[in-house]
Amino acid sequence: MSRERSLNLLLLTPHSSTLCCILNISASGLISMLEEDDDALRTHALKRLHQVVDKHWAEVAAVVPLIEALSEDDAFPARELAAAVASRCFFHLEEYSDALRLALGAGEYFDVSSKTEYVSTMVSKCIDQYTAQRTAAIGGGAPDEAPEEMDPRMEGIVERMFDRCFADGEYTQAMGIALEAHRLDKVEETIEQASDKPTLLKYTFDVCQTLVTSRQTRLKVLAILVAMHRLVPQPDHVAVCKCLQFLGEAAQVAEVLKDLLRGSDESALLAYQIAFDLVESEHQHFVMQVNKHMPQKKATEAVPAAESGEEKKESTEGDAEAAAPAAAAASGMEVDSEVNEPEESEEFLGRMDKLRQVLVDGFGIDLSLNFLYKMNKTDLLLMKNIKGALETRNSVLHNVTVVAHGYMQAGTTVDTFLRDNLDWMGRASNWAKFTATASIGVVHRGHMKESMNLLQPYLPQGGVSALPYSEGGALYALGLIHSNKGSDGNAQVITYLQEALRNAGTNETVQHGACLGLGLAAMATGGADLYEDLKNTLFKDSANAGEAAAYAIGLTMLGKGGTTPESSTALEEMIAYAHETAHEKIIRGLAMGIALTLYSQEEAAEGMIEQLSRDRDPILRYGAMYAIGMAYCGTSNNNAIRRLLHVAVSDVSDDVRLAAVTCLGFVLFRTPEQVPRLVSLLAESFNAHMRFGSCLAIGISCAGTGSREAMDVLEPMMEDVVDFVRQGALIAMAMVLMQQSEARIPKVKAFRAKLTSVISDKHQSTMTKMGAIMASGIMEAGGRNVTITMQSRAGFTKMSSVVGLAVWCQYWYWYPLMHFLPLAFTPTTHIGLNKDFKMPNNYEATCDARPSQFAYPKKLEEKKEEKKERVTTVTLSTTAKAKAREARKEHNKKEDGDAPTADMEIQGDDAGVEEQKGTDGDEKEVGEKPEAPKPKKEPEPTSFKIKNPARVTPSQEPFVHFDMEQRCCSDAYVPVRKTGKPLGIIMLLDRTPDEPEDVALVEAPSTDPDGEEADPPEPFEWTPGGVGKPIPATGS
Repeated sequence: MSRERSLNLLLLTPHSSTLCCILNISASGLISMLEEDDDALRTHALKRLHQVVDKHWAEVAAVVPLIEALSEDDAFPARELAAAVASRCFFHLEEYSDALRLALGAGEYFDVSSKTEYVSTMVSKCIDQYTAQRTAAIGGGAPDEAPEEMDPRMEGIVERMFDRCFADGEYTQAMGIALEAHRLDKVEETIEQASDKPTLLKYTFDVCQTLVTSRQTRLKVLAILVAMHRLVPQPDHVAVCKCLQFLGEAAQVAEVLKDLLRGSDESALLAYQIAFDLVESEHQHFVMQVNKHMPQKKATEAVPAAESGEEKKESTEGDAEAAAPAAAAASGMEVDSEVNEPEESEEFLGRMDKLRQVLVDGFGIDLSLNFLYKMNKTDLLLMKNIKGALETRNSVLHNVTVVAHGYMQAGTTVDTFLRDNLDWMGRASNWAKFTATASIGVVHRGHMKESMNLLQPYLPQGGVSALPYSEGGALYALGLIHSNKGSDGNAQVITYLQEALRNAGTNETVQHGACLGLGLAAMATGGADLYEDLKNTLFKDSANAGEAAAYAIGLTMLGKGGTTPESSTALEEMIAYAHETAHEKIIRGLAMGIALTLYSQEEAAEGMIEQLSRDRDPILRYGAMYAIGMAYCGTSNNNAIRRLLHVAVSDVSDDVRLAAVTCLGFVLFRTPEQVPRLVSLLAESFNAHMRFGSCLAIGISCAGTGSREAMDVLEPMMEDVVDFVRQGALIAMAMVLMQQSEARIPKVKAFRAKLTSVISDKHQSTMTKMGAIMASGIMEAGGRNVTITMQSRAGFTKMSSVVGLAVWCQYWYWYPLMHFLPLAFTPTTHIGLNKDFKMPNNYEATCDARPSQFAYPKKLEEKKEEKKERVTTVTLSTTAKAKAREARKEHNKKEDGDAPTADMEIQGDDAGVEEQKGTDGDEKEVGEKPEAPKPKKEPEPTSFKIKNPARVTPSQEPFVHFDMEQRCCSDAYVPVRKTGKPLGIIMLLDRTPDEPEDVALVEAPSTDPDGEEADPPEPFEWTPGGVGKPIPATGS
């Protein structure tokens, strides 16, 4: 027997001290045993190596092929052990794919419950590979990836991982794995196993919106959540309705609302709260579907007559009212009709009327108007300064100033500046006049009840158009006022706009305004009659009218994506006509129209996106980028991001590259912190269009966040050598800094000063000044009470906000589209309502931050000429001084002039006034009054109360709370919704119903141009030649 053989046999001794000594030095002896023919020796060697491989993996690596071969030998009894040893060796070599492959064959030697680095890494890799294969299997992988066959051993490890999570109580981890792997059975099992089901249900809903990339899987998960919610003893009706809205189940939402209305007062308040949440999501077609399934009024009351002055207007309006039911059918809106419902109580019917106020009558819009009007903090001096700094003949800056004013006063209904500067406004001509007239719709956006009265002087009056640009702008303004507002009165406006389009003849200016207005008012309704009217205008091949018609088709078919016969036909005909027409404006309108039609379609839009992406026409490829942005808006889909980045650096067209970078902002708006990091390199590109696109992407995704990372990327571009890049950087910075205070972000002050400097600098280019003026309007938007957001507080993507930003980005090619930006403005409201829809004055919440952190910015102060004020003249007593000098001389003589003398005090009336040196006369005017002592600055409180109503900015939301357990006398009201923060429109439960309430009414702003009537003066007595003296206001 050889020496080596003897050594190997010695190692077989169970408790040999030699074993430990040798293993600490080398594993060569064990490795040599692997070459033996005896399976028992090889098995023993593998057992020992399994214990020491983590220390001696470098030596074992030399024989890994041999060990791997043993693991694949069906005749070898310790195949699993060999796989375990080889797997650990590959793990140390950082060959994780091979390590996982062998770990799957290790059987019981791979213990997922072991908490070692090796096990954690292998489990992680296993889950990643498992989820990737599951995603590919359901068609959610990359387009060029073929699905792999699932390894049952991998599935076994995942199953063991689920068991481990259940045993450890880690239900959120189990849910994460189940969602990533699209294991719907495990989603349901995890919820059933969890002890705290409501918390896990909320977690699942939140994660489902960001983690699940497949739309079909997401909808299936939401259906499971609805079923699980209903099994909970006290279901969360708000969460149930959220899930049902994502699923598009309007009938089931209606059933939940009806059940709540039949319950207690608190249940009815919860129904109103859900209704407000539905309206806030701005999915008006769904809201109207919910209303359709609710008990309806009689058919004669379904379409009410127009308000006061509207029913006495022109005959065209009367025709519109008569045709309202037809318009509703054409636009896809449901006309109320009598439904066979069982007899309900008077209490239920009363509650139903209030619910209809929210869903149909636009009470939420009235609340927003009331809030924006009363809380308006617009600084009109800023507009005056901008107007004064403009060059007289620069029509571009004049036009953008009007647009900026619209941003500042959006939704406030305050048009004082326009009325006070009619001569200045009159300088606008042609399409600038069209834009200026349309800005009225931005200022009065949402003021639907008075829209016809407001625009009556500008709307077409029949016959030949005398002022086509004003008339076209007024039709556009009418659409802006009614944009995506699903009230009963909207059907009348749609009919009016249809008639205006048909009566426009060949006047492309009026056609342009009518098409844009019609698209806005009938957004996402998808009516066949509307499509026919718009298609007829499109096929006339007029550049301006055809472009607007293409946009309008996209707006009316918004989000349909081929799911209806009308939308499928529209997509086919738009692509065909885009290849036929020679007008670039029409092709661009069609490209955007197709993109809007594909909104939120995700995987279902892939075929159309692929077709457009491969087109030879760069404008259609441009549309493909926006189609990706719209289809995957807010999903953070990796494939969409990968494709946009690829096009951004590879396409030969600058416009296509600009669109690709810009659309990253739409896809990633739910995770804004990722965008600055993602586009930081693109922002340094040699291509100016890519730098401009980076600005827009950051502005769109990070709007209102005050992100420091975003500001760091944008700041260098504000000094870019290319003027339109500077324009984009200024606009994007204003979007990021919306509603941010100087106390919270000191850069706000410097940025405002930068805007003022650029506007007043005569050496700045027109493009840069245009960006600065628009940025000023955005910073002051909506009277400083709105922000830009594409997500509702309930987590829904706000359809009109996405559309507004997407079409606003086209101002680069057609400046009247700048008016689309206010569609993305969302009032930052905090409004509490009682059961009667009135605002209790003694309701308040708490903000745990200093007031200065979220205060309104100070308004500018008009500079006044400093004039010296003449005050009391001081007369110096020269006589007293002369007498003092004589007295000193006499005294000196008597004392021989040697003794020092003391100064004499000046006596007389002016003795207290010190002589002033350097005066040439006996009088001196004192030019300044003595300064009053400054009051001592009190320390700022660390928290403050938020009254009702109030502004609560997105940055402020984390600091706002309401203590549901408070029982002090001032807290008579508590939010009816127990979860979430008390933000937006809040229904309040009165805990002291027997006590009188101190409430404020919700009133719509007046359309009186002179504002509210001034208060009468106090009673007084008039005395001829004298001054009137006030007298007590007693009697009449």
